[in-house]
Amino acid sequence: MKKDKELSPELYRIARGKGTEAPFSDKYWNSHEKGIYKCAICGSELFSSDTKFDSSTGWPSFTEPVNLKNIELKENLSHGMIRTEVLCKKCKAHLGHVFNDGPKEKGGKRYCINSVCLELEKKE
Repeated sequence: MKKDKELSPELYRIARGKGTEAPFSDKYWNSHEKGIYKCAICGSELFSSDTKFDSSTGWPSFTEPVNLKNIELKENLSHGMIRTEVLCKKCKAHLGHVFNDGPKEKGGKRYCINSVCLELEKKE
C-alpha cells in the first residue's frame, strides 16, 4: 500500500480529497484493454474490463465491481446532490460514484470511477 506522501498530487486530490478528474482526460476513460482494474493506492481488485462499458460521460464506467466486499458505498450529499460515493474498502480511497442509469440488461448500475484511482492489471 502506498503512503499518502507517495501519491501524485492528482491522485491525492481525488482519492483523499474526494475530488473528480476532468472528463475525457485520463488514461482509462476510453481504454478497451482486458484485465482487472485495481486500486491505485492499495492494489485491491475493484472492477473487471468485462463489466466496463461506454457511458459517454468521459469516465470509466462499470456495471458492477469484481467483489462487493472490496468496495464501500456511502451516501454523499455534496454539491447539492444526493449521490452514492464509491470507496475502496481497504484504504478508504474515494473512487467515484454509482448511479442507477447504467445498462438495464446488466442490472442498471453505472459505477463512474476516476481513472487516476485505478491501475489496470492487463490480461495476456
